[in-house]
Amino acid sequence: MRKLRAMATWKKIRYRLEWLALMAALKTIPLLSRETCYQLARLIGGLAATLDRSGRRVALSNLEAAFGDEFSPARRAEIVRESYQDLARTMVDLFWSPRLDAQNLSQYIEFEGLEQMRIDAGPKRCFIAGAFHYGNFEWISLGCGWLGFIGLIAMQEFKNPLLNRFFQDLRELSGHTTVLRDGAMIRLFKILRKKEGLVALLVDTTLPPHQPTVVIDCFGLKTIVTVAHAWLQERTGAPIIPLYCEPLGRGRCRVVAQPKVQIPEGATHQQIAQACWDAFEPVVRKNPAPWLWMYKHWRYKPAGAGGYPFYANESPAFDQVAARPNYAKLDREPAVVLRLTARRARCER
Repeated sequence: MRKLRAMATWKKIRYRLEWLALMAALKTIPLLSRETCYQLARLIGGLAATLDRSGRRVALSNLEAAFGDEFSPARRAEIVRESYQDLARTMVDLFWSPRLDAQNLSQYIEFEGLEQMRIDAGPKRCFIAGAFHYGNFEWISLGCGWLGFIGLIAMQEFKNPLLNRFFQDLRELSGHTTVLRDGAMIRLFKILRKKEGLVALLVDTTLPPHQPTVVIDCFGLKTIVTVAHAWLQERTGAPIIPLYCEPLGRGRCRVVAQPKVQIPEGATHQQIAQACWDAFEPVVRKNPAPWLWMYKHWRYKPAGAGGYPFYANESPAFDQVAARPNYAKLDREPAVVLRLTARRARCER
């Protein structure tokens, strides 16, 4: 009992220290120049790539599984280092975001495919923004907001609840509303049903098989991803527009809006999710470094399958999801799906 109390006390202290560190970053980073931010992120990312042995091992294994012998060991190590630096840049830039506004946006963010996105989104600008962990993914929604594409952003809760408000405030700078994933589904559904704006989701997020998921092909391997964007598209008819952000020189970036995903009538959730990924995979093949290679994209693998990263585990539940092309609970109302998702998320924590 004494040990449990000591652990609880240390957790509270650690959470408070994390809050203080975040507060210091939020006060300090906006005072820096863009060049300083760029160099700081390179330094932090380079150090992380060296010191984070566990994450580096995951990244190297991911690259080998995805590309085989296409890259030499030296090139793989270089890609991993760049990936860490891109992630560091994303975080530094998010804290620098209070310096951004509609007037100076074009100095730091270029946009490609904007006119097509306006056409695909329609006059109500109602669509599902399917974003990926690629480049400065945090600036996608901020940039879209200042261009008049406003909506609801689903975000993952932090284990430290003190941090949630920090990131919500930063992500709402350009007019969006954020909602924590535990309880987000019904609000996303209502926004799209009423055609009141966009909803933004990271669609390359890997989830456990017991959550609402589908299995897709990713670099020739099976992986399990959220079904949220497919479910919302099926229920509301809103177009899915894939967006990603590629880094440019000296701290600038380009937000690319791809044409809306072409979805055949009667498409299953698996087919919708697969089509969304298929629009993005060529981007990673062309320039792999900005993707988040330290993330465990292939947590599960089919029984007896080879060629997967070292951390991938066989799972009967994964095989069951892979065996059905569509999510089995199509007939459930959004509120029921929401309650199931929230309950499972609490159990997982």
